Amino acid sequence: MSDTPETKPRSHGRKTIRPTLKPRELITPTPDLAGVWKAKVITLFPAAFPGVLGESLTGKALQDGLWQLETIELRQFGEGKHRNVDDTPAGGGAGMVLRPDVLGAALDAAQEGTHGPWPLIYLSPRGRPMTQNLMRQLASGPGVTLLCGRFEGIDERVIEHYGIQEVSLGDFVMTGGEIAAQALIDATVRLLPNVLGNAASTEEESFSNGLLEHPQYTRPAEWNGRKIPDVLMSGHHGEIAKWRRAQSERLTRERRPDLWQAHQDKPEQD
Repeated sequence: MSDTPETKPRSHGRKTIRPTLKPRELITPTPDLAGVWKAKVITLFPAAFPGVLGESLTGKALQDGLWQLETIELRQFGEGKHRNVDDTPAGGGAGMVLRPDVLGAALDAAQEGTHGPWPLIYLSPRGRPMTQNLMRQLASGPGVTLLCGRFEGIDERVIEHYGIQEVSLGDFVMTGGEIAAQALIDATVRLLPNVLGNAASTEEESFSNGLLEHPQYTRPAEWNGRKIPDVLMSGHHGEIAKWRRAQSERLTRERRPDLWQAHQDKPEQD
């Protein structure tokens, strides 16, 4: 067995689907599609992708070539016979830290062929929170490279050298960044043109205007003794809009006082 690493990344997504009793195959080598938003993911576990991203609307959009996913296995850049990617923390301590030389080689390979404002993001609990505004920014660009950490994290010098942004899924710690990376990709891809099919879907949901989304209802009109609010059955679109706005404000005020305060502080639009 050769020690020479196989550096060919795996590209996800294609435009044809063969009938099969097995889950849809979403891992096939495909050329880059011009002008298509692309996520590159550096990970020790490329088999974790596309995961849930291969299902439902994001999966269909992946198949239809509306976006692309490329996984880059970090292990192939490892050092020595066993492709080591980590070492003990300088100064002592528990766990292992991903090596800067290994990460640097992977990042250099990932950034080949990128163009325009192509951000590098490290999924980290100490990063800035994921927000809808961040997803809009990412969706407006050509793509993003995501670095999934493991163990105790990555060498700080890599973050400094490459100007990597740190982004957090929430105030908790997971075993790695793969789940957070999928969450970020999902929230971004759904904002791309033609993925949802109905642009209004993203205009009326939570965070689109700084508020949480209003309650939603559907048939039957009565369930377990609970009725759909009369205003929603009235057909009066002006009153429905006012009710939904009031409900959004109420929920935001009760559940997310931070968002409510930010909403209150925004300058009024003329």
